[in-house]
Amino acid sequence: MILRPALFGVAVLAAAALPPAAFAQKAITLQEALQRAKPAVVLVVAEVASEVTLDCGAGPQKITPPVFRETGTGWFLDGDGWLITNGHVIQPAHEPPRWLANQQAQRAVTSACLPQVLKRMGLRTGDRPDAEEAAKRKLLDTVLPSAKVNLQPQIFVVTAKGRLKAEVKKYSPPVSEMSAKDLALLKVPGEAFPVLALADSRSVQIGDPVHIIGFPGVVLSHELLSRSMMVDSVVTNGAVSAIQADASGNPLIQTDASAAWGNSGGPTVSSRGSVVGVLTFVSLAPGAEGSIVQGFNFVIPSAAVADFVRGTPVKINGGSKFNDVWYAGLTAFYGEDYSGALRRFEEADTLHPNLPDVRRKLTEAREFVKNPPPKPFPWFWVAIGVTLVSAGGFGGQWLHRWNKNRYRVHPSEVIRLMEGGKSPIILDARRADSYEQLPLKIRDSLRVAPEDLAGSLSGLDLDMTRPVVAYCT
Repeated sequence: MILRPALFGVAVLAAAALPPAAFAQKAITLQEALQRAKPAVVLVVAEVASEVTLDCGAGPQKITPPVFRETGTGWFLDGDGWLITNGHVIQPAHEPPRWLANQQAQRAVTSACLPQVLKRMGLRTGDRPDAEEAAKRKLLDTVLPSAKVNLQPQIFVVTAKGRLKAEVKKYSPPVSEMSAKDLALLKVPGEAFPVLALADSRSVQIGDPVHIIGFPGVVLSHELLSRSMMVDSVVTNGAVSAIQADASGNPLIQTDASAAWGNSGGPTVSSRGSVVGVLTFVSLAPGAEGSIVQGFNFVIPSAAVADFVRGTPVKINGGSKFNDVWYAGLTAFYGEDYSGALRRFEEADTLHPNLPDVRRKLTEAREFVKNPPPKPFPWFWVAIGVTLVSAGGFGGQWLHRWNKNRYRVHPSEVIRLMEGGKSPIILDARRADSYEQLPLKIRDSLRVAPEDLAGSLSGLDLDMTRPVVAYCT
């Protein structure tokens, strides 16, 4: 019973003597977790070019209307070029809908034929909107039925290396406005891509913090932002609001983390940077042109992603060479080993040049190697030092006290000797000044001055078979 608290005290003292890194060996900050995750996130583009053959009245001609383009977000699940996005992101290029061909034909008729009709009417665009609209309807009725549309779809992802053509390896179209099966597996050429690990979405609880990484369309088209935003994903933060289900009963995670057009397919990561799900749909306010209602966004759980890629060559949580180097660099950087971090970041930049997060860390590491930041006052070590010094002081006092009193006999022990039949010989060995100040007589004691004891006890007539107890000051 006595050893347990003593061992506990030693354990606490030993734990206190360990550096903070010993406790944080497995824990990482949110900043580091998101920086680990961001390089694996890419812009996904479904693009449909078209060539429309039509006759405005002067003979057949070929018109190329503006390219239809849908953007979304994807992320690498396997370092060999396998990535996940939403099915609805790539649907226009993978399964071009009939309305898209009709839309492109209408654009071609409007751009090629309408100016000629207005010219013959002596009008310019915008002079008489009513007459222009009537001419447009007539053209669509007469020219559109004979127009022939040749669609040229393609899917690609935008990385720091440039545009990479993507091949659809597995596709699950969205069967409703909110579906937990809205996934697509793409393959791009290359290797050692940054990857994201899958977390176990079954352990997700309401209130857990989550972070959506992606490429909102408003960011890509913002006139004040640089074009580098096409390869530099952004992060929004929130929490799990509810565990829901789609119309078919498949589980969905609801979150209040903000999202916009273009975030679709983006990873929703935990505070450790692992994927708990894939953003699939946002919620719109009622109306034909309803705005996005934030706080009601839905995420396909990571367990559904694992089921989706089962049976394919994808290696889930297999890691990659880039991840090994990049993670090691971040660990060194936040451990203030800037020279080691710089070497790792340079190696990561060699594997995948011009990744924005890597370039930023390279710049910071070079600056810190050249001009190291001031080290904070070592309060931890000072506290440990003060604790050890205090412990040493108290230990020294205790040892001194123990050494001084190690031969002291307590009155209770004297009484036990008397009661046990071994009546001790009591020597009153107080100094003369103490004896004179307090002339208390101890019954049956033998008064002996300390000077008499300085030499030897052989001059005293003592029964050496009995215990001898000296009373002194």
